[in-house]
Amino acid sequence: MIRILARAVLLMVMVLHAVLPQAAMAQKKPIWDYLIINARIVDGTGSPWYRGAVAVSGGKIAWIGVVTPDTKQARQVIDAKGRVLSPGFVDFMAQDSSTYMTDPASAASKLTQGITTHLSGEGGSMAPQSERTQAEPVMIGGKPYKWRSYAEYFQIMEAVGVPVNVIHLVGAAQVRRAVMGDEDRKPTAEEMAEMKKLVGEAMKDGAAGLTTALIYPPGNYQDTAELIELAKMVTPYGGIYTSHMRNESNHLIEAIDEALAIGRGANIPVHIYHLKAAGVRNWPLMPEAIAHIAAARAGGMDVTADIYPYVRNGIGLRSFVPPSNFAQGSEAFYKRLEDPAVRAELRKTVETDVTSWENWFDHVGQDWGNVLITNGDAGADLVGLSVAQAAAKRGKDAWMFVFDTIAAGGVSVAPASQDEGQKRLALQAPFVSVDTDSRPVSPEKDGESVHPRAYGAFPRILAKYVREENVLSLEDAIRRMSSAACNRLGLYDRGRIAVGMAADMLLFDPATVKDNATFEKPAQYSTGMDFVWVNGVLAIEDGKVTTAKAGKVLRYQRQQP
Repeated sequence: MIRILARAVLLMVMVLHAVLPQAAMAQKKPIWDYLIINARIVDGTGSPWYRGAVAVSGGKIAWIGVVTPDTKQARQVIDAKGRVLSPGFVDFMAQDSSTYMTDPASAASKLTQGITTHLSGEGGSMAPQSERTQAEPVMIGGKPYKWRSYAEYFQIMEAVGVPVNVIHLVGAAQVRRAVMGDEDRKPTAEEMAEMKKLVGEAMKDGAAGLTTALIYPPGNYQDTAELIELAKMVTPYGGIYTSHMRNESNHLIEAIDEALAIGRGANIPVHIYHLKAAGVRNWPLMPEAIAHIAAARAGGMDVTADIYPYVRNGIGLRSFVPPSNFAQGSEAFYKRLEDPAVRAELRKTVETDVTSWENWFDHVGQDWGNVLITNGDAGADLVGLSVAQAAAKRGKDAWMFVFDTIAAGGVSVAPASQDEGQKRLALQAPFVSVDTDSRPVSPEKDGESVHPRAYGAFPRILAKYVREENVLSLEDAIRRMSSAACNRLGLYDRGRIAVGMAADMLLFDPATVKDNATFEKPAQYSTGMDFVWVNGVLAIEDGKVTTAKAGKVLRYQRQQP
């Protein structure tokens, strides 16, 4: 009996000797994709930074601690060496998202700024489309694509792949153009019903809300009542209303009131795009605008805003004439501009009527020297010159150059319409976030024909307003560019460094991160974003942009209890 027991014990010991090394090896098998150690963690909530380590697995943040764990648990270990680890940034107005498919290299303009999520839509939007708005297919990878709904567009994006996360709004001007074209009139009952149907379908497909651009045709033809009716289609889905308001200058407060009225009329939150007080005579309105929004919030209205960190905005030169001129279509107006009498009358209107429309010429002190040309549509040699300088270079009077250029289709310009004081004031308001107001761009496709904000807006916040001027703390700046924007869009699974959140993350040195783009030479990538993760995949590694397409099409979903 004793001999049998001894043999059993011996056999058990042999089995254990065979199994335990395998178990030990199994325990040492990596369970995380990445482990970032020695990081200064800025978690996106506005809380003070702390030192720690973060592990990523399966596209999510899997573990956070202040003590460095066994590094063998990770497939790749990155020593932050005291650099900041933060959530990825959200570009709250990033325009066209199809560029990621037609020009994948354009993603670098966003990623090098630390942008991991792109909100698309202003007056226009990627859907819905009709034969009026998309008569010809879009070429993507050498293949023609057409779509009518967001459901179809999202399927294309997911099939092709995108390098950043994308979320979309439905444009009020887009649905109007799809149904009515560019006519300056009220919609019929049937047209209104069709537009409301299109907004509802877009929301059902995953749009995050309704958006407007009320200084551009046909958006400026839409009155408050029409917009409230369209916005009501957003209400059942819990979406938002965003707006490039009807006026950003002498009627700024009234424009804010209209945005609030639309939100109240539809019972949805409101977000104001690129808040500004444009025009020298209107700069004193900015404190009043901030106070007006703060008072609305104090009264229970859910309203927020964003800015871009430049005193020059970006618009088309044709915005320097009253939008009513385009009521019968652009081509009809360009034809009328051939008449010298029409030009003379139009010049008189622009120089004297400074209240009934958004008069950008008045905003720049009625000086064409304060308006820079930012794209090459009028000639690559004119980029970075003022309109006055460009006219002289072409041997023309400034007004003749302006009308000739508009008649040829126009050009993008950057008027000096704002001051630094209002930027600092806006950044000190807790409800303000950040946008680029630019689609993705690339030096190869776009050259120098862009506003520098396309390449530098977010790093400029970190370099100028945090590091150099101390307008914001690092923690507050990151909160505005991450969790605040995510909360506004209902993206509660990202925007913070916390266990279980999507691993959209940045690793950078706040002492060196920098925007390099200028108005004279805008096509320069920002520097300093050493590592960028999109859904747990490296989109930038050691400062170099990868070819990863780890972005997701984010469909807005109403939160269910």
